[in-house]
Amino acid sequence: MAHTLAPYLDAIRHTLSATLCLQNYPSQIVERQNRPEIEFRDTPAVILRPLCIARDEKECCLIEPSINSVRVSIKVRQSDDTERMLCRKFARFFTQRAEQFVILRKKPIEGYDISFLITNTHLEEMMKDKVIDFIIE
Repeated sequence: MAHTLAPYLDAIRHTLSATLCLQNYPSQIVERQNRPEIEFRDTPAVILRPLCIARDEKECCLIEPSINSVRVSIKVRQSDDTERMLCRKFARFFTQRAEQFVILRKKPIEGYDISFLITNTHLEEMMKDKVIDFIIE
């Protein structure tokens, strides 16, 4: 299993490393605001094509980049009821503590178990490699 997991995680790591080159981009709609473009979709020209890295149909990672933010959604494999319950409890544990995990979204994208939103201000405060390691691990 570790032999098949390593290339999947490496692909996610390299893709995140490439997409986390974010810059400040003020909103074109609201003056003096810097909103995550991937969430609000105010300016379609600065939103890039979403990337889906899948190990199989039950386990995948959706990376949605834009000029000032990246949304990463992860779907965890759940083969039986026990794994479904564990995944639900794990996701609930994280979402209740979303304020402590700054990059975590409280509500995941539909069809995924957990979602992260990384903005350019997060990368100014945190190291990019540590953010990638947190998401992958």
